[in-house]
Amino acid sequence: MELRVGVVPLPVFVLLVGVIGYFISKGKLPGEVSMMLAVLAVCGFACGELGRHLPVLRHLGAGAIFATFIPSLLVYKRWMPVDAVATVTEFTKSTNFLYLFISAIIVGSIFGMDRDVLIKGFFKIFVPIGAGTILAGAVGTAVGTALGLGTRHTFFYIVVPVMAGGVGEGAIPLSTGYADILHGNQGDLFAQVLPPVMFGSLTAIVLAGLLNLAGKRCPAYTGNGNLQPGHSEGISTLQGEKTGHVDVMQVAAAGITAVSLYLVGTVAYSAFGWPAPVVMLCAAVAVKLTRAVPPALQEGAQFVYRFFAVAVTYPLLFAIGVALTPWAMLIRAFALPNLLTISATVVTMTATGFLVARRIGMFPIDLAIVTSCRCGQGGTGDVAILTASDRMNLMPFAQVATRIGGAMTVTIGLIAFAWMRG
Repeated sequence: MELRVGVVPLPVFVLLVGVIGYFISKGKLPGEVSMMLAVLAVCGFACGELGRHLPVLRHLGAGAIFATFIPSLLVYKRWMPVDAVATVTEFTKSTNFLYLFISAIIVGSIFGMDRDVLIKGFFKIFVPIGAGTILAGAVGTAVGTALGLGTRHTFFYIVVPVMAGGVGEGAIPLSTGYADILHGNQGDLFAQVLPPVMFGSLTAIVLAGLLNLAGKRCPAYTGNGNLQPGHSEGISTLQGEKTGHVDVMQVAAAGITAVSLYLVGTVAYSAFGWPAPVVMLCAAVAVKLTRAVPPALQEGAQFVYRFFAVAVTYPLLFAIGVALTPWAMLIRAFALPNLLTISATVVTMTATGFLVARRIGMFPIDLAIVTSCRCGQGGTGDVAILTASDRMNLMPFAQVATRIGGAMTVTIGLIAFAWMRG
């Protein structure tokens, strides 16, 4: 029982494999939550452990990459039972538990931050995001043009999608806007802009793994998950603020608080069309800045954050791989000019964060990882990138880069596309 696959004791892991295998052999895999937790835990941690134990590749974020893309490949090749694919996909989409995960991570991180760090960090983070967007757009477009893809095609169908903030908040509204302007088919345009989103996110995951490795070799360049020297993005350690004990009531209070803030975001989305994660992020920051979070709730939120980071990340990545990561779309980007253009865009964005960091008083490696999230696959990309770099506590800043930066990119991209068509 001391040997574990992820967090699952080995005898329990073997038992669950037998149980799952029995129901799959009957062609009746139940969709109830207990069975789905077992399936995602077994498969997610198995893929993650495989990646984390491979020589060399484990330093490149192979755990997160394997947990996301192996199930995607298995679905594409039809090597995963159809019943299992259908059940996992239905569970993932109907429960939308990706946002439960993001809520726990964001609220836990923000409530646990020092207030001064939060204020300084959120204002500073817009500098590398803005500079990186401009430089990455210019470099990516120049590379694509030089490789014969054409300036207009490169910018609107490769570079902008990479920085658009993922699928739901990026590729879908972008393709819908293009279709309206061109009076064309949204599905065809979506098929064009999705592959750069997928491969851009994969590139960012690999870069995050490399940056994590670089941080271990050059510790002066990293805060190991802290953006600013002398501060910690973890729970506040100011004297008198910690009780040293976290009880069930504190954890429960923090959990329901995180869910409540996300539901506030869903109301804002329903009423005004504002993205729910962005509203939740702003609400959590506002609560923290007004000193409305007592020490006990801070500690409970940090416990919730740690639980989700340790126990839920790899099962979630597996679910994302099965339900939300189409392998066919990813391999469409595997033409050399496309690969080079996408890579140039992501590398430039990441390098900008690294180079700007010292000038604004931040650690280069940690800021570079945050800016790489600018090219991630939305919330799913942020989870994979921060998992690969072992810096999940940077999720609030990653969400700023992905959500707000992506929304700005989509808006500016559509305005420019309409202007050029006009």
